[in-house]
Amino acid sequence: MRLRVLGVVLAAAAALVTLPAHASAAAAETPLSQGRTATSSSEETGTLSAGNAVDGDTATRWSSAATDSQWLRVDLGATATVSKVVLDWEAAYGKDYKVQISADGSSWSDLKSVTGGDGGTDTLDVSGQGRYVRMLGVHRATQWGYSLWEFQVFGTTGGSSAGCDTANAAKGRPASASTTENAAGPASAAFDGDTTTRWSSQFADPQWIQVDLGAVRDLCKVDLDWEAAYGKDFQIQSSTDGTNWSTLRAVTGATGGKASYDVSGSGRYVRINGTARGTAYGYSLWEVAVHTGTTGTPPVEGGGDLGPNVIVIDPSTPNLQQKFDQVFAQQERAQFGTGRYQFLLKPGTYNGINAQLGFYTSISGLGLDPDDTQINGDITVDAGWFDGNATQNFWRSAENLALTPSNGTDRWAVAQAAPFRRIHVKGGLNLAPNGYGWASGGYIADSKIDGTVGPYSQQQWYTRDSSVGGWTNGVWNMTFTGVQGAPATNFDSGPYTTLDTTPVSREKPFLYQSGGAYKVFVPAKRTGARGVSWPADAGTSLPLDRFYVVKPGATAATINQALDQGLNLLFTPGVYHLDQTLDVTRAGTVVLGLGLATLIPDHGVDAMHVADVDGVRLAGFLIDAGATNSDTLLRIGPAGSSADHAADPTTMQDVFVRIGGAGPGLATNSVVVNSDDVIIDHTWLWRADHGDGVGWDTNRADYGLRVNGDDVLATGLFVEHFNKYDVLWSGERGRTIFFQNEKAYDVPNAAAVTHDGIVGYAAYKVADSVTQHEAWGMGSYCNFTSDPSIVQHHGFQVPVRSGVKLHDIMVISLGGKGQYAHVVNDTGAPTSGSDTIPSKVTSFP
Repeated sequence: MRLRVLGVVLAAAAALVTLPAHASAAAAETPLSQGRTATSSSEETGTLSAGNAVDGDTATRWSSAATDSQWLRVDLGATATVSKVVLDWEAAYGKDYKVQISADGSSWSDLKSVTGGDGGTDTLDVSGQGRYVRMLGVHRATQWGYSLWEFQVFGTTGGSSAGCDTANAAKGRPASASTTENAAGPASAAFDGDTTTRWSSQFADPQWIQVDLGAVRDLCKVDLDWEAAYGKDFQIQSSTDGTNWSTLRAVTGATGGKASYDVSGSGRYVRINGTARGTAYGYSLWEVAVHTGTTGTPPVEGGGDLGPNVIVIDPSTPNLQQKFDQVFAQQERAQFGTGRYQFLLKPGTYNGINAQLGFYTSISGLGLDPDDTQINGDITVDAGWFDGNATQNFWRSAENLALTPSNGTDRWAVAQAAPFRRIHVKGGLNLAPNGYGWASGGYIADSKIDGTVGPYSQQQWYTRDSSVGGWTNGVWNMTFTGVQGAPATNFDSGPYTTLDTTPVSREKPFLYQSGGAYKVFVPAKRTGARGVSWPADAGTSLPLDRFYVVKPGATAATINQALDQGLNLLFTPGVYHLDQTLDVTRAGTVVLGLGLATLIPDHGVDAMHVADVDGVRLAGFLIDAGATNSDTLLRIGPAGSSADHAADPTTMQDVFVRIGGAGPGLATNSVVVNSDDVIIDHTWLWRADHGDGVGWDTNRADYGLRVNGDDVLATGLFVEHFNKYDVLWSGERGRTIFFQNEKAYDVPNAAAVTHDGIVGYAAYKVADSVTQHEAWGMGSYCNFTSDPSIVQHHGFQVPVRSGVKLHDIMVISLGGKGQYAHVVNDTGAPTSGSDTIPSKVTSFP
């Protein structure tokens, strides 16, 4: 950690050279950038955020990750004519960098290129028009990242941004208060436009009233109309999330009546925070009006309809079976098609239906409890389209409903990326295709199966926090954690690995209806979980107007604007091309997909970055690599992340990655986790072995999952076919429960994967520096179809230390197409022949 004093000394010394320009600029005017929304490519830690560089405080700073290509961007709120940019560098400065401007935050023009910079304070005369200004780092001057005490943009705003709207943005919006005197004085009465109704608090200090504007807005004026019980001292405050507040105006010695206050700032929530009453009574307001700036770019609105590919039905919907059949006919064979569909079933009882699910089709109940939506019939996945082979039944899901199968047992013959969550099966569940052909799945969580689960031909399966009436058999790797009724561990002679509880879990967010309105339920974290989380789930509900409902055609710039405004994201079914990285920077942000919504990064950008913040929820979407190489498709936390998120971890659930198959795709890394305490709960990271755009270099992707954060937990980890390590784990105290892997089929020869004197990259490698790591129920399979003579040295590679422990691991040769010499390091018997008999190690070391 660099010392603050070092930055002060070096920055002060450098500032001596440019003091006249710096002092003159600061004294002459307030920067257009001050207090505006700022974002960055990365943050060294959560406290060194982008906003620190535009807060007007030279004691706070932004600091990036320690790599060259980093940027800091400020949104001026409206188009401006920019005349000067001042950069007040900390000791970690940019040697070579550009200052750029943009009208939309996507296409950038250079205002100034700086080479050979020496730090301190850089005052740059520039000329250009735009809404967004950024520093784009090219080369650092130190081993650290880029670090700015302040980034100041000067100029004049254009005509489109002038003025303060006379309309009341708060009228009719949702409101709340610390207290109410009685039922006749609710918070909503201060925002109803009626000067004969009022909010009145209890007779105590402090008290507050707040309003939700629905989106982050530029705030310019607040009007207060006090009743006789007025506030003498109070603050007008704003917030983007309703939790963290900034004071726009502090008022002391007020005398009540009507008063208007000019303010400058932005926020979604506005609060009047009273600290001293003017009378012996409480605080009482007839009306509060909030006025916003008239900028050229309107805010992104939350809520709205769910788009054309969400099919909402109830038990009285006509031709219900026909709707299911029509979608299935289109999607049954569309493995790499562009159709995406979500069925949402309102609470009630549905009789005699069979919902067959093809590719990119999801079905969910809209009750808060699975038993609110009852199907007397079936939800079926079979493999008739592929001659009874279920090993390619990918990308579909079922969630949050109850099912009474028509013949007593439902068929769910799926492969990877086909979650079965929060389901009550009032009967049995068959995981094999009709005829018991090949199958390679799968995942069940938070579900109750009253009858017996029969996996039959399923090669592997993971079940978490559920209950089953019985479990009949298994092929190679059946793993259970927190499952009531699970079979006992018998891995030395059979397929089972069973842990009584799941160490840490949190169920996936889901959409439901209450009073006809859509909401998203966000479940709470569980520790030592066993059995289902319902009924009476712990968690919170978010109304749909807290979400930007993303529909096909939405641009990355608009999605990022919504995120900047403090909105969550609900991706409706569709395929979304991104020309800029989606930046999730706010703690607690929910990014939820319906119907396997698919994100495709174009022109080599990364698809999504998540800041090193608490409690982000990523769930229910697919990232498909673009034709130009991306460095990292999904990055959770910038490099060097170190904040403690144990109390409120970020979760990644049913988030899938594909490189190739639907066309050429390239990515160096699929997923990189730099933040601590992240929970990865069911993912399939897949470098395609079939489809279009497939070849050793055509859809090259070196790494599936790289974990650099500490205390990361993976439950249900499926990672396959990468050119180098499928999983490379460098963080401390990592844990994996269930791992399924196939090595790349298309390795051209042993030389192509020989490194450090070893043939083949391990499927799962724990870095040599790691001192503590533990994993259970792990399998790696080889199928070297391009060169069956390859003998991979091992499936797993770990440092030999007492704190690094592996339980129940195996390697398998599929039909003799290549072999393994060992299971882990140099331990474990080699595979041989074509009998697909696993070589096992029950405990290592």
